[in-house]
Amino acid sequence: MSKASSPAATGGGGMVKSLSLWNYFTMGFGAIIGTGWVLLVGDWMILGGGPVEAMIAFILGAVFLLPIGAVFGELTCAIPISGGIVEYVDRTFGPTAAHITGWFLSLGNGILCPWEAIAISSLLTTMWSRLNGFGWLTSVKLYDVAGSGVYLWPLVISEAVCVLVITLNFRGASAAAKLSSFLSKALLAGMVLAMVISLFKGGPGNLLPLFDQVPAGESGSASGAVTTAGSFPQGVLAVLVMTPFFYTGFDTIPQSAEEASEGLDWKRFGRVISASLLASGLFYVFCIYAFGTIMPWRQSVAMPVPALASIERISMWLYLPMLVIGTLGPLGPMNSFYGATARIMLAMGRKGYLPRSFASIDERTGTPRTANIVLAVATVIGPFLGGNLLIPLTEVSSLAFVFACTMAAAACMRMRRTDPDLPRPYTVPGGRFGIGLAIAAGAVIIGLQVLPFSPAALKPVSWAIVAVWVALGLMLRLAVRRR
Repeated sequence: MSKASSPAATGGGGMVKSLSLWNYFTMGFGAIIGTGWVLLVGDWMILGGGPVEAMIAFILGAVFLLPIGAVFGELTCAIPISGGIVEYVDRTFGPTAAHITGWFLSLGNGILCPWEAIAISSLLTTMWSRLNGFGWLTSVKLYDVAGSGVYLWPLVISEAVCVLVITLNFRGASAAAKLSSFLSKALLAGMVLAMVISLFKGGPGNLLPLFDQVPAGESGSASGAVTTAGSFPQGVLAVLVMTPFFYTGFDTIPQSAEEASEGLDWKRFGRVISASLLASGLFYVFCIYAFGTIMPWRQSVAMPVPALASIERISMWLYLPMLVIGTLGPLGPMNSFYGATARIMLAMGRKGYLPRSFASIDERTGTPRTANIVLAVATVIGPFLGGNLLIPLTEVSSLAFVFACTMAAAACMRMRRTDPDLPRPYTVPGGRFGIGLAIAAGAVIIGLQVLPFSPAALKPVSWAIVAVWVALGLMLRLAVRRR
């Protein structure tokens, strides 16, 4: 297979071209799996009414999103620039649609940086503080947010992690990619450890009953998750609408396309996005099965953070490495989403949708200077917000991400007609039919989230976050226009 740059791959923009196919895969894979499987695997089983429903939902979620991943592959290989989704939509639907899409994807991706910071603080507060010699972690309580306590030392440690990720992203994409590669290997080790424990200590019989409602009094979820579904199919649906959030991350691959190394095989690049999706789907299914079979799932979900608590009951020697891996997990998504969001804002600055300062690139490191500063502020705020905001942030990020993906799919379809001669080293399998599947998948998931009668409709807190973000975007657009 010949290795040639896509016609639009060269070009400057001042970005350092250093990323390989493996860098892109680990960037996407690490961003997707992150820490959700550690903190929220119990919530998935509770929401679905059992681990089998959760596994089916994550399989369906990956299948639903595969056409969208292929769309990003085609568009990125044809137009490999930072924050490319802004360019795709601008070419096909104009600046207003491009601004809305870029702004919502900035929310969907950017919100993951403080989300992961909160996750680290939550693990330190709920799990590490219970270990002998670590009680000092919760010795100084600062305040409560939405019923969730914020403690001094978890706050300090999670802020130190934030500073590490921020520093790496200021240094450049290559430094950040090395962290993603290391963390992907660590998370895979955690999954293998869970499967081995399940094989020797558990059994498939622990998956029974296949469906059972978990009321508030029997749920150990820190976020207050309970089973609202009334049947097996409803349980699958309840988890399915959340899966886009936990697959958010494959879109970080195209956002850094401008930093691809010279001579990259763009046809293989197009397949990397789908590969990261499939690998992540298998990872989730294996993890849900492992943690759902180590002990009877109805017993495990009654404990806080079942993924860790179930292993703690078996052996502290197995529990400690899993806890370390789970605590390191958030660094991967935080690192990938930080870089991806900065490049979306860079693209919006280049187009004039954000102040021109967002288009500036550091001459020494080739990184988006202003966008990095804005994201640094948003990320360090995260640990101050408390763990109970995880679920509303999850819902908002999922909606924003799927909306942007649907717009990208629509742009891909229209570009087949408006730019038929655009070089496309990689194309969506099935052509227009495959692109149509991507649009339909996005529309279905959005409908499930916004229609009031849907069992998975957004809650008032989530809608409030969306409203604030829309208002802020409108104010910025007006300010830029006046200038």
